Amino acid sequence: MPEVVLRGFGWRHAGRRAWAVRGVDLRISHGERVLLLGPSGAGKSTLLAALAGLLPEDSGESEGTVEIDGLEPVKARERVGIVFQDPQTQLVMARSGDDVAFGLENRGVPAEEIWPRVSAALDRVGFPYPLDRRTSALSGGEQQRLALAGVLAPRPGLLLLDEPTANLDPAGGALIRSAIARSHDPDTTLILVEHRIAEALTLVDRVVVLEPGGGVRADGTPSAVFALLGDQLAEEGVWVPGRPLPTHRAVAPPADSLVRAEHVTVRHRLAATSICVRAGEALAVTGPNGAGKSTLALVLGGLLAPTSGSVDAAPGGAPHRWRAAALTQRIGSVFQSPEHQFVTSRVADELALGPRQLGRTDVSAIVDELLDRLRLTKLAGANPYTLSGGEARRLSVATALATAPRLLVLDEPTFGQDRRTWIELVELLARLRDDGCGIVAVTHDDDFVTALADRTVVLGGAG
Repeated sequence: MPEVVLRGFGWRHAGRRAWAVRGVDLRISHGERVLLLGPSGAGKSTLLAALAGLLPEDSGESEGTVEIDGLEPVKARERVGIVFQDPQTQLVMARSGDDVAFGLENRGVPAEEIWPRVSAALDRVGFPYPLDRRTSALSGGEQQRLALAGVLAPRPGLLLLDEPTANLDPAGGALIRSAIARSHDPDTTLILVEHRIAEALTLVDRVVVLEPGGGVRADGTPSAVFALLGDQLAEEGVWVPGRPLPTHRAVAPPADSLVRAEHVTVRHRLAATSICVRAGEALAVTGPNGAGKSTLALVLGGLLAPTSGSVDAAPGGAPHRWRAAALTQRIGSVFQSPEHQFVTSRVADELALGPRQLGRTDVSAIVDELLDRLRLTKLAGANPYTLSGGEARRLSVATALATAPRLLVLDEPTFGQDRRTWIELVELLARLRDDGCGIVAVTHDDDFVTALADRTVVLGGAG
């Protein structure tokens, strides 16, 4: 019997008119390794959640059937392991080793087997710390490695990976892909979602392309699918290998300094760093996971006080001392995890919040413009927490733009974007830069750096 069978499967989130995914007929046999493709919003993450038994009946409407070895997903959960786009959602313990051991203990694995399996799983993903490392002290990429280790340790029969390398530096991504390759077992089935697919193709033997709102569009070997539909898929947003990307050089040299940090540190999170961000400049901050990039973004954005050193955004001095209204008007921040900055239950309300708090009289016009610019108009009434990863990222960027700040601090701005929305987002940031906005982007996306960055700062090891 095929391990995974979907017949006419569809799912619609509560309160949404459009189906997240619909009409999916799919059979995946034991041991197959499948890459699931489609533009942002095609329902890839929703389909994985369905296979993991994580779509409760009271949170939406379903149709069709989903079976794993003839069982409903909720009855087959012990056979399934899933790694989400946001690793924080599945870390449950304070110490890293305990987090990996948690799943083994719940499955009743004999005590003498637990810790050898924990250590082996952490070694496979290249986790660089001892077992007692606190999970709260890990960077986003390090959390992703830990989450994958926790899923590999119980040795699941069905492994579901939702962009497992999205938050990782190139070396970390290579380690994860190597771990996935080594996890191959004739009895283990892999379903992988990745937007940037060139490296992922070595891990799979089959590609399934979802049609947004309309079932399976293509299914076959990677070479067959891309030979048949490569150009069309690239135009529609799929990251088909080998297609060039546009670059955007600044139209003028940078102007005055917007924020300057001198020898700033954050205890255990950021070593001494000096950096200056200027108007009309796109500055990329790169470096390995754990180097303190996200911490630096919080400091520059006025959301975290440094332990030592100074931050000056003249006029006004240190941004972390400003009142919220002043900070919102001058600096817009986009967090690594978009969900951490959503506070309302509707996309349109999320965009209206900042301008309304500043007393703007043209709130509706601002909201409509941003919905259009970020391709979110059809989602205006949706709950932000039901968006796909790529849609949530675009909403977080839009909320930062809503108050028209002169400085934008973005943490992994291209995370989760399909090719089309990636190009649109880079073009938007290029226009903002050329209009005099300063942009700081923490990123592991080499293509983004090539396409937009006027200058790059590389952070070293953790401080």
